[in-house]
Amino acid sequence: MSKPVLIRQHVESAPPGLLAEWLDSLALRYEVDRSWLGNPLPDPREYACVVSLGHDAGAYEAHVPAVAAELELLRQAVAADVPVLGLCFGGQALAAALGAKVERAPTPELGWHEIVTDDPRVVPPGPWLEWHYDRFVIPPGAAELARTAHASQAFRLGPHLGVQFHPEATVEIVAGWAAAEGVPEKAPTATPEQRAAARAAAFTLFNAFYAPADQIGRPFAPSAV
Repeated sequence: MSKPVLIRQHVESAPPGLLAEWLDSLALRYEVDRSWLGNPLPDPREYACVVSLGHDAGAYEAHVPAVAAELELLRQAVAADVPVLGLCFGGQALAAALGAKVERAPTPELGWHEIVTDDPRVVPPGPWLEWHYDRFVIPPGAAELARTAHASQAFRLGPHLGVQFHPEATVEIVAGWAAAEGVPEKAPTATPEQRAAARAAAFTLFNAFYAPADQIGRPFAPSAV
């Protein structure tokens, strides 16, 4: 039996959402490790890959024990050649683990945003749901895949992929963040057609994360994990 996927959830309000739907659609095993519970760090070598989700802390706050622990886990995964998919904070933490700077963004990106992408087979142009005040610098040796005027949006280094947006998020999840921050007017809305398009784009990105280079654009087969 193949190894399960490890999902690192950092706050209760940021669940795996569409990522879990994608994994379920392919009958792939996964474990959701809720980092705020303070359990011992998992060994990334026991998993097919590691997915790091959003957080209410910054990846540059290494003095925060939870952030330091996530950086350590991602460094261990990279050292062991275990693929890492970083989403928003997770992308920033992956960048930091790879030696890049994470900083405050000049302009927050909240709600739906189109991106400029160099490879839509891996990162479709969106629109994507975003909710971030920080941004990453592209790590040494990594290729930038997408960007907006305010922040890099995606990079890839070997098997590792970091993105600044939230492919896993639904409008309900992001609306919860807007309400918690006292800015309900920023809560996104979407038609059924827009929801379906966002779900398809997310599944494209998740497929591409797993697919070998010559397989990008083809449906992901569970046996490839």
